[in-house]
Amino acid sequence: MAQTHDPMRSPYASALRDRPLPLAFVDLDALDQNLTRLLQPARTRGKRVRLATKSVRCPALIARAIHRSEGLITGLMTFSARETLQWAEHGATDLLMGYPIGGPHDAVLLVAANRHTRAAAMVDAPQHVAWLADAGRAAQLKLPVWLDLDMGWRPLAGTHIGVRRSPLRTPEDVVMLARLIADQPFLELRGLMGYEAHVAGLPDDGRLASWQNPMKRWIKERSWPDIVVRRGLAVAALHAEGLTPADGEFSCNGGGSGSVDRTAQDPSVTEITIGSGLLVGHLFDGYRGLDLAPALHFALAVTRAPSPGIVTCGGGGWIASGQSGADRLPMPVWPPGCTLLPVEGAGEVQTPVALPAGVQAAIGSPVIFRPAKSGELAEIFSEYLLLADGAVNAHAATYRGLGWNAWA
Repeated sequence: MAQTHDPMRSPYASALRDRPLPLAFVDLDALDQNLTRLLQPARTRGKRVRLATKSVRCPALIARAIHRSEGLITGLMTFSARETLQWAEHGATDLLMGYPIGGPHDAVLLVAANRHTRAAAMVDAPQHVAWLADAGRAAQLKLPVWLDLDMGWRPLAGTHIGVRRSPLRTPEDVVMLARLIADQPFLELRGLMGYEAHVAGLPDDGRLASWQNPMKRWIKERSWPDIVVRRGLAVAALHAEGLTPADGEFSCNGGGSGSVDRTAQDPSVTEITIGSGLLVGHLFDGYRGLDLAPALHFALAVTRAPSPGIVTCGGGGWIASGQSGADRLPMPVWPPGCTLLPVEGAGEVQTPVALPAGVQAAIGSPVIFRPAKSGELAEIFSEYLLLADGAVNAHAATYRGLGWNAWA
């Protein structure tokens, strides 16, 4: 006879007992362990660290990471002009919007942010420069600006391996736009970012489509020398042309959680970005040599039992961004061995789950999932339960709970 699943045997029993579902929770012990691991290469190599807000979207957790970094995390990388202003209004310092503005209204928002703190804009086109220059001139305020160097790998003519970001690929491209910035009295070039997404974002041993793993590892290994050379040449060219700040405080940002060990060894890099590795959505599993623990989960209530061995949960269709596929679905992890149904996946208002042999789950009991990515769940839940030693430590409002709207 099958045994009824007892949710109180879960390692997160105290978080689930007598609480309305669905809920999302963060294991602070896992988060702190991940933070220590991610900071270690930067600490060893004398690099600063910048935390990507999009991968957390919970100010209390970001504040915890900054505090526990003991001064190593010196700034935030934001992802929209409105979000940047909200951080500036709440006392954050050293902000870098890691993506270019989309129009003059965004430039005005960045002007407002710079009335509170230093909030740098990212540019890769003359139009970005023009919008920011006009906004700075109208406000009589000098705006800090960074250049975005595309780090995609092009080993053969007509190929591009990596994400599609900036059109700036060569030192000449970078210098040309930097000169345009230098001609604007209300703009000041403060840094360059070269994000190697095809290294930081590719796990070595992906759970799905494992046949691709050898090719991914080959890409990461073979492309790395090109990354170091091109990033270094771009920085050197800006210095040689006298386009860096007179005070000598010019920054070069690179990397992500998945490449901290490599990026820390690049002599041109002054700061490394981390983010996704703090909470570890399941897309972040499979990086060799990077021991991280899942910190973010959500729990759904079993609402029906349509047939033996299958229960249906309320909600759950919180699909991660990126190329659509099974790897973007949330992953059920409790009871151990449960799986999504391949035909239905995770649905808008219900998610069926196949239980392992010999296990039942009563209606009203929880099924625990991991999201595919780290930050997007904060747009669904108004708060996270924060757990320490398996018990509820506190509650933390997410962007949604605070009423922060990044885009509108």
